[in-house]
This record gives sequence, C-alpha cells and structure tokens, in this order.
Amino acid sequence: MHMTVIVDNRSTGEIEGEWGLCIYIEYKGRNILLDSGGSELFFDNCKKLGKKIEDVDIAVLSHAHYDHGNGFPLFLEKNKTARLYVQESCRDNCYALEEGEMEYIGLPEGMLSKYKDRIERVDSITEIADGVYIVPHIIDREQRLKVGEREQMFIKNGEKYDIDDFSHEQSLVFECADELAVFNSCCHIGADRVISEIKETFEGKKIKALIGGFHLYNKTSDEVRNFAKRVEDTKIEYICTGHCTGEKAYTILKDVLGEKLHHLKVGLEVDF
Repeated sequence: MHMTVIVDNRSTGEIEGEWGLCIYIEYKGRNILLDSGGSELFFDNCKKLGKKIEDVDIAVLSHAHYDHGNGFPLFLEKNKTARLYVQESCRDNCYALEEGEMEYIGLPEGMLSKYKDRIERVDSITEIADGVYIVPHIIDREQRLKVGEREQMFIKNGEKYDIDDFSHEQSLVFECADELAVFNSCCHIGADRVISEIKETFEGKKIKALIGGFHLYNKTSDEVRNFAKRVEDTKIEYICTGHCTGEKAYTILKDVLGEKLHHLKVGLEVDF
C-alpha cells in the first residue's frame, strides 16, 4: 500500500495546505481517495503530485464535516465512475457551538441528494474492495454523546439541535500482510477508542499503523499527555497525525511516543 497526502494543514514548498485532509491511497491495483479537504484545493494538489482524480476507483468520506467533504462536488464532476462511501446517518446537518452561536460545519448543502446515484451508504462493517474495510463506531453511544457534548458539536433535526454521537464517522482499514493499517481522519471519539474498535472487529490481527487527525488542538497539555500514554499502551508501531491534532499537541505526543510518531504534511508519501 502506498499513501500520498494531498491536503493537510501543513504545506510543502509550493504545494499549498489548508485546514482539512485528503489522502490518495494506492492498494492492490486500486486507487482510493479518503476525503477531499475543505475546498477544491485537493484537485490542484493532485495534479502537482502526479495523481489523477479520473483514476480514482473508490472514494470514502470519513465524516460529514466541511473540512473533509467540501471538495467532493468537484470530485464527482471530474470522476464519472467512482462510488463515494458514507455512513448511513450522514446528512448535511452538522453544527458546532461557537461563541454562543450555532455555526454550520457540515457538507456542501444538497450534495448528498444531487449525487445520490453515486453514493453508497453503509451502516455496518463493510468490505468495499479486497482487503479494504469501512468500520463504523461501535463503542457505547452514551460514551460518544459525552464526547459530542464536550466538543459542543450537534446534529440539526428539524428545528432542534441534538448532541452529535458521531455515527456519521467511520474508519478505513487495510489489510497489509498479517497486519492492519487504520485511517481515521479526526478520531473525534479518541484515537485510543478507535484502536479498540478495530481490535474488536479484527480479532487476532495486529494494528501496525494509525493515520489521521486526533482532534487534540483544543485539549489541555495534561489531557494530551494522558492520551499519548494510552496510545503508547496499544503498542502500535507507526502513528502519523496532523490536521486537527494541532502543533502544540503534536509536540507533547512526540515527547511520549518518540520515533513511532510522524507528522502529516502535504506531499508526504509512505509505503506500508
């Protein structure tokens, strides 16, 4: 498996970055696009990095937030064949409480209905290609609701705002020989909990790598350090993070996790 980071907060040279994430993954002869960043920047970056949007076989939306899905309308116009995989509960209805006001943080409004013939909705562990799996959150919903309340994230239902339980979020898992590489773009429920979910789903399989954002930019130093120790206890060998992790949190993670921790950045290429 070969991954190329198309969009991340950290730019590289002349290739721009933005608050968002997009990763191009080549695996067993298939090209898979995970997320599309927060704008149409991913399209220009793909060209600069020698990746063709038209060659993507499968697209996956990690969760229903703008910084991961805003590029998909352009993707679906440029690529005429790839299916876009989303969780069944995925809607354009995600909000966050910012300075006392509800701010829309969701997908381009109307995208899911406009391109419904290109979208595959899944609600369980699903093999989307040989050795490639989508895994929804399976931990206790009450626990997920506590995370949503803490993060002040909501789902709008009619005129009511319900606490987000992140049922629209999913992991993308690849079998690499006898080990697993796990992608979760924001790990809102906690990367350590994501690891537990994958271990429960693929009993007996070793998780070699975890790639994605860890949503730590708004956490205290003590919270980040305690989190890092929990991840260290999982014995994962390779961790690559950026985007919503935040630079301050990354420095603390590096202090605990050492050489196994790597930084996402635009243009980063890794083989597994």
